[in-house]
Amino acid sequence: MERTDWMRLGRWLAIPIVILVLWQVLAGVYGWGGGFVPTPVQVIETTGVWIFGLGSNDRYAGTWLPAVIASSERVFGGFVVASIIGVALGMLIGRSKLVADYVDPVIQVLRPVPVSAWVPFSLVFFGIGAASAVFLVALGAFFPVVMNTISGARHVSELHLRSAQMLGAERWFAATRVVLPSSLPSILVGLRLALGLSWVLLIVAEMVAVKSGLGYELWNAYYYSRMDVIVAAMVTIGMLGFISDVALVALSSRLLAWHQATDR
Repeated sequence: MERTDWMRLGRWLAIPIVILVLWQVLAGVYGWGGGFVPTPVQVIETTGVWIFGLGSNDRYAGTWLPAVIASSERVFGGFVVASIIGVALGMLIGRSKLVADYVDPVIQVLRPVPVSAWVPFSLVFFGIGAASAVFLVALGAFFPVVMNTISGARHVSELHLRSAQMLGAERWFAATRVVLPSSLPSILVGLRLALGLSWVLLIVAEMVAVKSGLGYELWNAYYYSRMDVIVAAMVTIGMLGFISDVALVALSSRLLAWHQATDR
């Protein structure tokens, strides 16, 4: 690694290290939280047992990976469904006044309704299980995708569209080669917002509608007053959200290479 890379890594780690040191001192030395707040060392030890088992008879030993896999499948299942429907519907609303007149008011009425209000309906129609969690994640992630897609589709350059039409481009060709690429920056912003929101919604869904996954483990740990497991679950969720966001940003950079080139 070059010197600039080390300096950048140091900037990334500076604040987390300061927080961990303060947390260790306050909780470990001064008993911050009345003994209920675990120290970073205790959280690391608990995470090791949760992930690897380490010969422990702890009820959480070795259950980390199944919980991560189950939660990841639900997040990406709901995210994919929301992305497909949100982009398709957003393009239609953004480019068709007729569709906007019929559909946009419905979306604007449903958008402020919290996802938690839909939990009883998800249990009625999908029961307690993964399908309920996927539905709730997809429902909440849908709105950032569709709103950003609408915005992108409505701000396509009319000059580009007229140029395509003058060259004999048909409607489908113009939609796929002009409108969609021009809307892509806004769409990807919506997808990034939706992916981050999906992890938040998943935890809410798994707390009430599923009997497995990180959200369920977090809620279960609350009943047993296992603050160390709660913090370990929070860190795990945060890291998974960060990794998925980095992956989406990397994909966005590749998809928008042409856009960055034109901005130079």
